[in-house]
Amino acid sequence: MNNILLVEDNETLGYILKEYLEMKDFGVELARDGKAGLKAFKKRAYDLCILDVMMPEMDGFTLAGELRAIEAGVPIIFLTAKALKVDKLKGFNLGADDYIVKPVDEEELLARIKAILRRSKGNTSPQKQSYEVGAYHFDFSNQKLVLDEEEQILTEREAQLLRLLCENKGKLLSRRQVLNTLWNTNDYFTRRSMDVFISRLRKYLAKDPLIKINNVYGSGFILTDTEEG
Repeated sequence: MNNILLVEDNETLGYILKEYLEMKDFGVELARDGKAGLKAFKKRAYDLCILDVMMPEMDGFTLAGELRAIEAGVPIIFLTAKALKVDKLKGFNLGADDYIVKPVDEEELLARIKAILRRSKGNTSPQKQSYEVGAYHFDFSNQKLVLDEEEQILTEREAQLLRLLCENKGKLLSRRQVLNTLWNTNDYFTRRSMDVFISRLRKYLAKDPLIKINNVYGSGFILTDTEEG
C-alpha cells in the first residue's frame, strides 16, 4: 500500500479526498494545516505528498521546502484555488511533480498520483541504475549526483530527467519525449516546468565545464560531456 500525506485545511474537501483515496487502496494521513503536516511527515515515511497552497500556520510552498529539506526526493502535488501563471511557476520552481487547480476532479487526481508513483516506484525495466556524466557519478537508484566527496540529492523527477539525458547522451532528446514520459501532457505550464528542471540540472552539473545540456530550439536537448561534444 502506498502512503500519502494530504495537507488540506478545507475540512470537507480533505475528508472527501481522504475517503476517495482510501477506497482506491491508498493509506492517507490528513493534516489540517502546514505545521500539522510537517509534524506528521517527521513521524513516518510517505510515498507522496499532496499539499494545499493557501493554509493557516504554514502555506504549502513553505511546507514543501521543509519537506524537501528532510527528504529531497519525495514527490509533491500542489492543490490550489489559485490559477495564476505566477503561482503555478512558483510551484514548479520548488520542484513540484504536479500542480492541480481546484475544484479537484478525483479521477484526474488519482490518475496523476498513479503516474507519479509509477515513475518513482514501478519501473521494473532493466535500465541502468548508474551513469558517468563527465566528472560526476549519477546514482539513479538513490537519486544522487556525486562529484568527489560532494553529493547532490535529486528529486524523483530531476533524477528521471537526468537519466533520460544520460540514456541519450550525444543525441537529441526531444521535448515531446520528455513531456510524454515525465509529465504525461504537453501544455504551456509543463513546458515551462521542464525548462526549470533543465536549468536546475545545468546548475548541479556546473562544476565540470565540459558538461553541456544544449537547447536545440524548438526540438529538444543534447547532453554532452566531452570537448568533442
